Amino acid sequence: MKSPTGYIVAAVIALVLLSSSLYTVDQRQSALVLQLGEIVSVKMAPGLYWKMPLIQNVRYFDNRIQTFESPEPERYITSEKKNVLVDSFVKWRIVDPRQYYISTGGDEARAEIRLSQTINSSLRDEFGNRTVHDVISGQRDMIMELMREKSDLDSRKIGVQVVDVRLKRVDLPQQVSDSVYKRMEAERKRVANELRSTGAAESEQIRADADRQREVIIANAYRDAQKIKGEGDAAATSIYAQAFSKNPEFYAFYRSLEAYRKSFDGKNSTLVISPDSEFFKYFKNAGNKP
Repeated sequence: MKSPTGYIVAAVIALVLLSSSLYTVDQRQSALVLQLGEIVSVKMAPGLYWKMPLIQNVRYFDNRIQTFESPEPERYITSEKKNVLVDSFVKWRIVDPRQYYISTGGDEARAEIRLSQTINSSLRDEFGNRTVHDVISGQRDMIMELMREKSDLDSRKIGVQVVDVRLKRVDLPQQVSDSVYKRMEAERKRVANELRSTGAAESEQIRADADRQREVIIANAYRDAQKIKGEGDAAATSIYAQAFSKNPEFYAFYRSLEAYRKSFDGKNSTLVISPDSEFFKYFKNAGNKP
């Protein structure tokens, strides 16, 4: 009879060989089966797979989108021979594990170096054909789309797809920024002074128009007042004339009383006139009965 220990050892060895013969691929991964360093199969679909134990090994690669961001802003020269500092990042993923492994040995750092070189070269060409205004705002979206297309075309050679290229920030160097800010400040001051002068001119025009309207309104009011006053004087004269025509003696008496009242209005009124004057006609006859 064989020893039970031998059966146990054989069972353990079988389990070890069986476990080393099975491997799983996650839905977020792809796998390469290598035999003595050579690629024998590529597994893109998730599931449970077999491999030859001890002879074959499996390398896994993440299929999800990854981000590569430049550690420091890169300096580029525009068509105006001005330096700009560009901070960018790239979204990429592995689409061909076989080519990726052959080109980079499965090293992510090597893949990012290749992407960085491609992006820098393309950005240098694009920025060299455009002005500062174009790269900052005017054609920024166009530049990013062109960069994505160019870098994706080159990265396919290493089994990588470039999903997106973004320019996070495009700045001018400090000395150039100071010069630009000074020009902007001077331009804003010029515009402000122009607006102030235009406002002052319009203010004077509005004020002059208001003064003219005021004079016209006052003149029209004075004209209307004089007209009304004239009409009132005419009405009063007409009434006086009618009263005089009805009783001339009473009208003369009334007029004399008005003359007396106005003449002796003050406390120290002095009148130098002859006692026989017609002015005292009704004083002389004050005691006489009619």
